Amino acid sequence: MTDQELARDLGFLEAYTIGLGTMIGAGIFVLPSIAAKAAGPASMISFAIGGIVSLLAALSLSELATGMPKAGGSYYYVNRSLGSFFGSIVGWGMWAGLMFASAFYMLGFGQYLTYFVPMGSTGVAIAALVMAAILTGVNYRGVKETGALQNVIVLALVGLIIVFIAFGVLNVDMETLDPFNPNGWPAVAATAGTVYVTFIGFEVIATSAEEIKNPSRNLPLSMIAAVVTPTLMYVLVMFVSTGTLSIDALATSNIPVARVAEQFLGEIGAVAMVVGAVLATVSSANASILSAARVNFAMGRDKILTNWLNQVHERFRTPYRAIVATGAVILALIASGVPIGTLAEVASFSYLVTYALVHVAVVVMRRADPDDYDPAFQIPSVLYPVVPVVGMLGCLAVLAQMSVSLEPFTLAFGGFGVTLPFALTPVGAIGVAIVLVGVLWYYGYASDRAPSKSLVGEAIAPEPTTAADGKGNYRVVVPVANPDTERDLLWLAAANAHAHEDEHAEIIAVNVIEVPQQTSLSQDLEFENERVKRQQELLDAAQNIAEDLDIGLRTRAIVGRDVGDVVLDVVEEERADHVLMGWKGSRSAREHILGSNIDQVVQHAPCEVTLAKLATTERQDVVRDVVALAGEGPHAPVAARRGAELVDTSPGEGSLTLLNAQRPDDEEDPRERGEAVIADVAERAGIEYVDYESEVVVGDDIEQTLLDAVAAYDTVCVGATRSGSVSQALFGSIPETIGERVDATVAMVRGPKETARSVREGVIDRLNS
Repeated sequence: MTDQELARDLGFLEAYTIGLGTMIGAGIFVLPSIAAKAAGPASMISFAIGGIVSLLAALSLSELATGMPKAGGSYYYVNRSLGSFFGSIVGWGMWAGLMFASAFYMLGFGQYLTYFVPMGSTGVAIAALVMAAILTGVNYRGVKETGALQNVIVLALVGLIIVFIAFGVLNVDMETLDPFNPNGWPAVAATAGTVYVTFIGFEVIATSAEEIKNPSRNLPLSMIAAVVTPTLMYVLVMFVSTGTLSIDALATSNIPVARVAEQFLGEIGAVAMVVGAVLATVSSANASILSAARVNFAMGRDKILTNWLNQVHERFRTPYRAIVATGAVILALIASGVPIGTLAEVASFSYLVTYALVHVAVVVMRRADPDDYDPAFQIPSVLYPVVPVVGMLGCLAVLAQMSVSLEPFTLAFGGFGVTLPFALTPVGAIGVAIVLVGVLWYYGYASDRAPSKSLVGEAIAPEPTTAADGKGNYRVVVPVANPDTERDLLWLAAANAHAHEDEHAEIIAVNVIEVPQQTSLSQDLEFENERVKRQQELLDAAQNIAEDLDIGLRTRAIVGRDVGDVVLDVVEEERADHVLMGWKGSRSAREHILGSNIDQVVQHAPCEVTLAKLATTERQDVVRDVVALAGEGPHAPVAARRGAELVDTSPGEGSLTLLNAQRPDDEEDPRERGEAVIADVAERAGIEYVDYESEVVVGDDIEQTLLDAVAAYDTVCVGATRSGSVSQALFGSIPETIGERVDATVAMVRGPKETARSVREGVIDRLNS
């Protein structure tokens, strides 16, 4: 039985932009008016407070996420450490928080449209409803390319905000900042709670912890960077905004950042900020809907929530019920008329409760130290337990300021009344109601199905780690997907591996279940029983085939977003020397335009690559007549070596021919020239251990001459004729034509990639390592 793996296909940049994409959203474009009204210019301090509270939470989350890299983020960590009672509170709180945040983003979207289309609150709500419905539909269907689009949007927004700040700072009127703190420091603290919705983005990184490469480094770095970057931007945006417009003008504007930009960048600047706001709010809402579905899955996995919500769509492979339920609540919140500021504050309330419990969870996990908790990143000893303790107190302090009013409140019972020295604000009342939903749900539904397994109070019990098993020194990676071609592909790989027996060669057979962005990798694994079963059967068959071929083989069953990326990751992790992939011999129109999984591997794999189009007439177990094209291209020796390996390991009487094609030449004998090229290729290939025949064919049309010549062979090996940045052109027209038109097994090969990396590639590789 091959253990399932989840592909780690997110590097630092991807994880960073996932978090940043949610945090640079409606907050930076809509909240300046709300924050300025509540705390004046001192609202920039409110953003700084929110950033500090988030930074402390990011450190605690990083430790928990690298110790328990599972889908669900904070919910999973709290549930695992504090038990399902608190898990129910946090799960419902996170789900509600993401839905309130999405509704907030969508209303911000509608408000900024008023710059182009003047409309009242009803028009804003209608625009928000339409866009929320579209995003729900997009996530329901599952669009693979949304991740790349998200990165483009984030980079564009960062650029816009930097330009806004750079020009705005030069135009600040310091007199406009006076009075700096008109409503007092309690108002500043309460406003920190209002604006905290802008800082929940780094939680999205934690929910994707099991998909991040090198999590001990990339997860904490991406979280910290995703907090520090927007914190600095928010503070500076508030400085520019409150230093450019009066507080009254700022507080009454539905599109505050656009109005501020208009003052020093003119109409072009205002339009640019409106476009940025529209993109940002859509991006943030989309990321929140996706994260909400993942929280649903994690709760269902732990039996706190019914798994009915988590069923995966048969066609689109997305958790469609959870997405529809989330979208329906978002639409209801928008239609209900809840003020946009209240939506933001309720989302903030939910996450402040969550992060307070996350800090507690760090202390519990440190002290209990269960066997399966081994964080790759730990809060440095000089900062522990200061970080979790101060972080928890910070969350509680902001919660208290935003949720409690110190004005006396009287509770009347018939003819009696009790006066309390404080009262809950509307936000506090909604927030407490959400907590009560979690409590009541636990006692009414989850307590019998998900018994609490709190680790509080357990003693420290460290266990030594087990050393990893040794692996072969020469490794051939073979992606397998089709049981009809699996044996032949492994036979070809075994021929290569047997040629390196002195290096303890082995084959790594890989099968990938591809999952859309909208579905958690763990979720697809849980609900796609049929696909998982087929995957296991395929890899079990590979083990049996390997025994017949007398070759060492390991299998890897992986669930990932993109087959090409997963294969490249396996090649890197295994330090593979060769990757061999099946090829159907032709391209669809979509593959010509968008590329295919094969293109990614051919273009980026650092090792040797072989694409095998298997013969349509018979199975491959024995080769009789192998021909390798011996041209002047850099990869011709690799093709000759591949042909020699096939002949050498075939149990039959196989033969190898090195074939060269020449055009007629009156001044020089083309056959002599061809023989010289063949001799040079054979020498560079190092195939002296195999007898081979030389054949030179002459014709004006090289392509047709080669096609005619190779028709007599059952196996053709051909090397790449040129290289380039476009992988579709890598093998050139002749190899691809042979692959498409010859009814034989065709192995198209290239040697190790030796081209120097560009500065851009070097920086990206370094950040993603």
